[in-house]
Formats: sequence, structure tokens, C-alpha cells
Amino acid sequence: MRWATALLSAVMLVVAGCGLGSGSAVPLQVGPGSIKPTPGLEGVKITVGSKEYTEQVILGYILEYTLAAAGADVRDLTGIVGSRSTRGAQLSGQVDVAYEFTGNAWINYLGHETPIPDTRKQYEAVRDEDLARNGMVWLEPGPMDDTYALAASKRTVERTGVRTLSDYAALVMRDPASARTCVDTEFRARQDGFPGMAAAYGFDPARADTPILQVGIIYQATADGTQCDFGEVFTTDGRIAALDLTVLTDDKQFFAHYNPSVTMKREFFDAHPEIAEVTAPVTAALTNEVIIELNKQVDVEGRDPSVVARDWMVSRGFVTAG
Repeated sequence: MRWATALLSAVMLVVAGCGLGSGSAVPLQVGPGSIKPTPGLEGVKITVGSKEYTEQVILGYILEYTLAAAGADVRDLTGIVGSRSTRGAQLSGQVDVAYEFTGNAWINYLGHETPIPDTRKQYEAVRDEDLARNGMVWLEPGPMDDTYALAASKRTVERTGVRTLSDYAALVMRDPASARTCVDTEFRARQDGFPGMAAAYGFDPARADTPILQVGIIYQATADGTQCDFGEVFTTDGRIAALDLTVLTDDKQFFAHYNPSVTMKREFFDAHPEIAEVTAPVTAALTNEVIIELNKQVDVEGRDPSVVARDWMVSRGFVTAG
């Protein structure tokens, strides 16, 4: 879910309860490609938001370039800290559009404890309930599925024999000192995170030693095996392969599906329905292979996420470099 490096245009939360700023200009200019100026969007002011971790910031920039190529007057509010803050900004109208994940909404915004295994049914359930309860519109989702997982170095796997989450649960119950698990604050508290996983796999989460680290640090710390034996990861993160980590099999299929969808308030969609047609081909191109490569370029190679997003859009012919 997730740490963004070198976010040159990340939004800053204003202190003393003043809320978010009004956003800044899109970091890079783009021109039309296969995305053409769209009469219903030309000159329309649209604020695009995202959460603060790498993948979300990349998706935010992709959405910004998509709408800018269609002629909209786009403002950048990528980098909002935390899911709740980003959701609140959308519900309050500070953010007009954002990519959100189906599983996150189902568990954390709509309050369900059990995910729906079928990705299409999960999307439809979120789409229908969030519209009815909160007036939020969910457009057709993309194929990428960024879900939580636990991972370990190959040395740890060989030492412990842990290859599945059932194996991990047994280790926690048998020898918790050998199962130090680095997590971030959200994963430690969320019902689609560590507490829910512990309940699904039948162990007391309090038995596990769970040091709290920033998400971006967890990958290297898990690979080193010094601070943690296991670590929270996201399945589309390029650092998994770069650091030769092994993802533990979720053999009870606890973790929810996280497919991306462009979301917005119903009033905004009703005023600008062209957004659905303009964004559809871009969202459909967001596969796991694509986002893993884009994440790797930022987190492993150190490239700026706004440039990474723009270059991918240009390579696919969606936009031209401005």
C-alpha cells in the first residue's frame, strides 16, 4: 500500500485542522494521443487525489494526465496521507476523482469483515453499496490486483519452513520469537490486515512480535532479516522481486481483492459522464505486470513517479509529451 520516494509534488496536510490545500498544477504537460480533447471536459476544473504511497501516487498522475489530455483543467492533490484522509477529501468535495481499490472500500469504508472471493462480484457489491450509502460512483475496474501479503527472505523460509500463512500461524503459536513480523500502523489495525488475518488463521495477534516500521523500510528489513523475519508487503510492489523475497501463500484466501476503479461523487459524475469513456482504456491497461514495473522504477531505480507515469502513458500512445 506503500511508501513514495521523492514525491516532488506531494500534497502537504495543513496544520491546525485547516485541512488540505487547493492543489497544484499537474507536474508535467502532456498533449493528446489516443485520448483526444473531449468537448464535455474541456476547461472543466478537476482535482485529482491519491494516497501517499508509490503505487497510489503513480495512479494519481496517470489519472491526471488522462484528464489533462482530454482538455480538463486538472489540479494535483496526490500524496494525501492515509486512506481515511483521502476518502474524507472525496466525500467533502476537496478531491473530485481518485483511483480507489475495491477491497479497501469493502472492508474499511463499508465496514464488512469478510471479502468476496470473486473479483467481479466484489466490485459489483462495492459499486452498488457505496452508491446507495454514500453517493459514490465506481467506474469499471482495472485488472491489476494489489492485495496485502506477508513475505520473507529465502533464508527465513528455509530456516522456518514457513511457506503459507497457515505455516506462519503455526510458527507464531509454537515459537513467536522466530516470527517477528514488521508491519505499518494501518496494517496492524485494519480488519483487512493483521488482526483479521490472525482471526482467519486462528492465532492470537498479541502473541506475535510486530515492530512498526514505515512501509518502504519493511521490504529491506525483511530481506536483511535483522529487524524482522517476516514483513507486510503488497503483491504488486517491484521490491519483492528486486530483493528476492518469497510471498507466503494465502491458503485460506483471507486477503481481499484490490482492483482499481476511478471513483467520484454521483453529482460530479452526472455533470461530467465523459470521464467514464476517457478513463476506461487507461484503467483497462493497468495489469499487475504494468504496475509492478512502474513501482519498481520508482522504489528500486529512484525515478520520479510523475515522470514514470507520463512515460508509460506516452509509451502506450495515450498521450504525447508536452
